Amino acid sequence: MADKQKVAFFDIDGTVFRSSLLIELVEKLIDEGVFPASARESYSEAYRLWRDREGEYNAYIKAVVASYLQHIKGVHYGELADIGKVVVAASSKHVYRYTRDLIAKLKKENYFIVAISQSPKTILDEFCRAYGFDKVYGRIYEIGPQDRFTGEMVDVHLVENKANIVARVFEKEDVKREGSVGVGDTEGDIQLLQAIEIPICFNHNKQLYDLAQKVNWKVVVERKDVIYEIN
Repeated sequence: MADKQKVAFFDIDGTVFRSSLLIELVEKLIDEGVFPASARESYSEAYRLWRDREGEYNAYIKAVVASYLQHIKGVHYGELADIGKVVVAASSKHVYRYTRDLIAKLKKENYFIVAISQSPKTILDEFCRAYGFDKVYGRIYEIGPQDRFTGEMVDVHLVENKANIVARVFEKEDVKREGSVGVGDTEGDIQLLQAIEIPICFNHNKQLYDLAQKVNWKVVVERKDVIYEIN
């Protein structure tokens, strides 16, 4: 046990990255003509409602996911990977200072750093490489003949339940639960935060905040140039 590394799990979209890698990817795919303009129309109303604070972000991101699933079928893997690299090159530094600095601090302390996201693993790998992540878990989309996407997802159960990923990491990697850290921002990260020793709720939504207050989890907010904890 003494020789095992400590481990830290980070949600990415909205927790490290100041947006959603999936949203940025879909927008670029549309701009480059890989996806049709109608792909944007399918989530534009959900975006408007969220932007005007009349709807939920969850509904918006679900609409983007649905659009991606609908239009990724038949796209060549290389084309997606190339556009993903362009997106990351333009946006990789659009991160929160708190989580960026926490990752760097934990890396210096020899933590094994794990990324977990609902964004496609292809773009996640590119983004996470710059920050020294040791393991990356994201959505994997099936590739069929001629290296073209089939529109189907692989191992859906693993990414949708983040506790499954935590269990997998503890089973497969040479890491220990003692001192384990987890950082998340929504109720989708609750299973992750419950499974580790040091949970951190960062720029949380209301559902996560309400639970954090009940169970006394650390709550951190970054707003403009101020980072503070909520007791």
